[in-house]
Amino acid sequence: MRKSVLPAAAGLLLAGGLVAGFSPARAVDGARLQATAPGEWLAASRTYDEQRYSPLTQISGATIGRLGLTWYADIDTERGQEATPIVVDGVLYVTIAWSMVKAYDAATGRKLWEYDPKVDRAVGQIACCDVVNRGVAAWKGRIYLGALDGRLIALDARTGQVAWSVQTTDPAKPHTITGVPRIIRGKVIIGNGGAEYDARGYITAYDAATGRQLWRFFTVPGDPAKGFETPELRMAAETWTGEWWKLGGGGTVWDGMAYDVETGLLFIGVGNGTPWNQRFRSPGGGDNLFLSSIVALDPDTGRYRWHYQTTPGETWDYTAAQPIMVATLPVGGRPRRVVMQAPKNGFFYVLDARTGALLSAEKFAPADWAERVDLKTGRPVENPAARFDRTGQPAIVTPGPLGMHNWHPWSFSPRTGFVYLPVTVNNGAYGSAAELKVNDRAFNTGVDAGPAMKLYARPGAPKPGPITSYLQAWDPVRQTEVWRMTNPVYGASGTLATGADLVFSGDHAGRFAAYDARTGRQLWTTPTQAKVVAAPMTYEVGGEQYVAILVGARGLPGAQVRTSPVSANNSRLLVYKLGGNLRLPEAEFKPAQASTTLRVLNPPLLTGTNEQVIDGQTSYGRVCSGCHGAGAVADKSVPDLRYSTTLNSLPAWNAIVLDGARAGNGMASFRPLLAPGESEAIWHYVISQANKDKAAGRN
Repeated sequence: MRKSVLPAAAGLLLAGGLVAGFSPARAVDGARLQATAPGEWLAASRTYDEQRYSPLTQISGATIGRLGLTWYADIDTERGQEATPIVVDGVLYVTIAWSMVKAYDAATGRKLWEYDPKVDRAVGQIACCDVVNRGVAAWKGRIYLGALDGRLIALDARTGQVAWSVQTTDPAKPHTITGVPRIIRGKVIIGNGGAEYDARGYITAYDAATGRQLWRFFTVPGDPAKGFETPELRMAAETWTGEWWKLGGGGTVWDGMAYDVETGLLFIGVGNGTPWNQRFRSPGGGDNLFLSSIVALDPDTGRYRWHYQTTPGETWDYTAAQPIMVATLPVGGRPRRVVMQAPKNGFFYVLDARTGALLSAEKFAPADWAERVDLKTGRPVENPAARFDRTGQPAIVTPGPLGMHNWHPWSFSPRTGFVYLPVTVNNGAYGSAAELKVNDRAFNTGVDAGPAMKLYARPGAPKPGPITSYLQAWDPVRQTEVWRMTNPVYGASGTLATGADLVFSGDHAGRFAAYDARTGRQLWTTPTQAKVVAAPMTYEVGGEQYVAILVGARGLPGAQVRTSPVSANNSRLLVYKLGGNLRLPEAEFKPAQASTTLRVLNPPLLTGTNEQVIDGQTSYGRVCSGCHGAGAVADKSVPDLRYSTTLNSLPAWNAIVLDGARAGNGMASFRPLLAPGESEAIWHYVISQANKDKAAGRN
């Protein structure tokens, strides 16, 4: 199932699965995390402040020409790979899709152990945005994992055996975990996702030794008739109207967190509302706290300290759950401890870490939902036409739900003072649905993109969806762009900054590259044979610096063929060092074909964006479900589109759906009913459903 790239060492473990001389994770505690040694990468973002900066300099502009692959491991899943590995005392730990954990000798690539939490594949149906996982945490001899099905699991770092496991979510609810646990003062802190379905957001702390729940902070008030857990929720309830609690209100904490040793505060990023459309969620308007907010908490008690809301009354899926970073910057002529975030809505925020006061906010990408942020009030000056929920008119809004910056990790160099940010410029079609029909296993957005899609046909309208993407160096003090490198293929990938003034990042064209951190000049590149979305990291073992990155995302790059025997999207862990001379396999791997006499789901990999899938679900329900069945599952009287060979070819699909190629068989052209882009969105949605059902073992 697993492949080592060092044949002589393949599968050879010492007693207990240890590398000689290593004592994995035993000494990782608060003191060690606060004073992370230069060659260590003990947490997903390396340090509590989440800067993803390493002071290592062995790999530099002068030596990078000798950087090469030294070992790799084929990853035995073919979904999105979003994790950043950690390295503790010579052992590399990484999570992959379906919440599996792998442990390797960080110098040689020898696999030490692997752990599969055996997540029920049916959970993939309620995973908003793929069955991904972004990493693990280490503490006192254990490795901690948030599993897709809502479990928080502690593993023995030596063996991978389960020490304890707790269910952090209601299993009856469509909630999932994809984010990284944080461990502060012996407390494991984790949130979850699910705000597209039915969710009331919260974040919870558990005792790292026992798994006992210590505190929970809710981000959205519950039913007022049942009372409020904290005074802050009573205050927050005053910013809501209607009966928001029936669907929970949203506000899940599914990714961004940071702990500041200097102030002693934990900062969390809060997600979107449930449903997206505020017309249904809170019909009388209001800010809807604490949606789309950065909230500061006491990590010992979970008590509220302050908040800043990036998008009051959000209605576009503009989450503030994106990465959060803490730094000391020269503001107003003196050093100031600040919190930074560049969330989906396109503004770069700098806040005072102690008080939450807004220091600055400027657009880092061309958003049009708001003109600017008023620094006196801290509120955005909105474009009224973007408020489709209030005007009743469909609108094209920039950005769309994908956002200008999503979960993809960013980095900061204290040497240059710049933040290195993956930017995605896009727009979205928004319109209010006639009514909100709640489905506990489908997105309850309250948005109907159909009418708005027709606006793309108007003269001067932008092209739909993705526009461009780039790696951007941003000066957070001057709030200006320093340089950018445009990606050859649209898509975002995480970043790493180092003490040698290098920035590392991959791309969707199947490349991994290093750039001059001050100028953006590309210094080195190598093919990965896979799309890259995860962030790289770097570490030192035995006096040598290594750079590691997990690759694999939806589909394959361009003309790239499959070269992996265990992953259709060439998912791999790639590790580089100076003098590395290993090469990836080049021969195409062709799996045995399934019998043509059996009805077996064999869809292509999903390549569409989350937004295309969401739009496709709405359009499919409007024009396709009546014949082809809800959820793309048909009865025996009509073709089940999940099995259609046209899923392998968008032109073939459009020939039928738009051009009426099978009109003689009763499938007339739907061109008059579909706006530009809708047919493609439906295609992506059906492919998504087929892949989910395949993973769950349903035919």
